[in-house]
Amino acid sequence: MKYSSLVAGFLFAALALPAAAQSVYTTVLRGSAEEPANESPATGTATVTVDTTNFTMRVEETFSGLVAGNTASHIHCCTATPLAGNVGVATTTPTFTGFPTGTTSGVYDHTFDMTDPSSYNPSFITDHGGTASGAFDALVAGLNSGSAYANIHSSTFQAGEIRGFLTLVPEPESYAMLLAGLGIISILARRRRV
Repeated sequence: MKYSSLVAGFLFAALALPAAAQSVYTTVLRGSAEEPANESPATGTATVTVDTTNFTMRVEETFSGLVAGNTASHIHCCTATPLAGNVGVATTTPTFTGFPTGTTSGVYDHTFDMTDPSSYNPSFITDHGGTASGAFDALVAGLNSGSAYANIHSSTFQAGEIRGFLTLVPEPESYAMLLAGLGIISILARRRRV
């Protein structure tokens, strides 16, 4: 009886954790991730934080070593196969608002209001119900499924010099649930030995 109430306590604690309103996605940007791949020496990182309560998306990018000045940066979504393929631009065109265009290296940090249609490529809105809400839902689904990628284009590599598919970073609550589950397994294993 003592063990079952302890197990119930662990389960209640794990289930009582609040659901996160923010999801964080990251990637490394490189030429070998482009399709077709290229031999650009450039590298970069992208972190995208989506807040589904406030309908915002923060984009943070760093990049260096482009062989020519960049011409655009944005997120493409949603490929038919996760982590593979090419697809149209989902976010602001031709480039993110305030992105340091024409440079070979830089840092970018901007938070977009995802209720504002100007945060999207107009064709992405049209393809997803004709509203910013529909576009936001599609973009979040693409991010969650691994079918959205960050891409930096340059004048030498007009189709994209460096890119990377954005992947979800596990939430701290997921780790707490994992630890609670491991604790339950440990208790049950000890109980069986006794």
